[in-house]
Amino acid sequence: MAVDTRPSTSSSSSSTSTIVTAATAASVASASASASATAITEPLAWCTARARIPTPDGSEYFLHIYENRVDRKEHLAFVFGDAIRSTSLDRVRPGETEVDRIKRGAYTGRIRPVPTAQAATRVEDGWISHAEASSAVSSSTMTTAEASSRASSSTLLATTTTTTTTTTTTTTMASATVDSDVTMLDVKALSPSPSSSSSSSAVTAPLVRIHSECFTGEIGHSARCDCGEQLDEAIRLMKAQGSGVVVYLRQEGRGIGLGEKLKAYNLQDLGYDTVMANLLLNHGADERTYDVAQAIIQDLGLEDIRLLTNNPDKIEKVTENSSIRVVERVPMMPKSWEAIHEGREDSLEVKEGAVENKIVRGKELNAYLVTKVSRMRHMINVPVPFQ
Repeated sequence: MAVDTRPSTSSSSSSTSTIVTAATAASVASASASASATAITEPLAWCTARARIPTPDGSEYFLHIYENRVDRKEHLAFVFGDAIRSTSLDRVRPGETEVDRIKRGAYTGRIRPVPTAQAATRVEDGWISHAEASSAVSSSTMTTAEASSRASSSTLLATTTTTTTTTTTTTTMASATVDSDVTMLDVKALSPSPSSSSSSSAVTAPLVRIHSECFTGEIGHSARCDCGEQLDEAIRLMKAQGSGVVVYLRQEGRGIGLGEKLKAYNLQDLGYDTVMANLLLNHGADERTYDVAQAIIQDLGLEDIRLLTNNPDKIEKVTENSSIRVVERVPMMPKSWEAIHEGREDSLEVKEGAVENKIVRGKELNAYLVTKVSRMRHMINVPVPFQ
């Protein structure tokens, strides 16, 4: 009788299936581990670019653009003062050139055009590329000879750097050729910024305003809210103190968007307050989140902050599961209400615009603010006429 010597199909299939299953499980486990590692190591938000913004009164700030892993929006940070820097912006990126870093704003100090004719004297006077300056700051061991040697092989102008005998660079300067026929980029680098841990304890906690986008209040001259007034006042205070951050979140209409916000305005004209109008549109009273704001503040190396707000929800959310500490709440009293409390309501002058000293008043604003206090826990002293 013939004996079938072919391997068992079921046995082979079973074995193959076991191997495939094991391989799949290993792949899934590896992918899961990789995803977990990514979730741990990747920041929630990171700065992609910054630029100096001069203002009409002669002061300036650096506008930072942030991308994030929560939504597809570009959120902003208005940064006042040179001591506050973005960790993600300063991080060296693979393959980038010196000009790449300058274009995205990853430099210290200021950049300005310098006539090409001055290039020779800049070299003689000890100007170096920002790449050399950054290297010196990180290692703090580069000698003058080393800087000159390394600079000579670079396409950028580089000569010397000044270092201290400790672990920091006191002053460095830089220039990089951009157009040989026209100008050079001249970068004056400041002393390296202190670490986030030391800066919080060494200086007074900076002012921080977490502000949500409001097209109608900031650009449209609307008197339905005081958002434009609050943004203007936050910027004024930070200019005066020479330090601070406005974290500008793209969360129009308390998170419901401009179109839905206009629908809510129509319902308000029918007599519903700002909270009920949102609810009637099947939205929450406030749909804003603050995890991106939290990530931006942490990226800027801030721990102890003085928060400009009337909203206790912001204090609770920004400190939740975070190293951020709100050491002081700085109230933002509506200017029209402040005038009532101080008995100068009749002399109060309404000022429109979105640049400076914006003052808003009106019956819609009063109703909005009363609702914020009575239904959203905002900490504002309501004037007697509106109680």
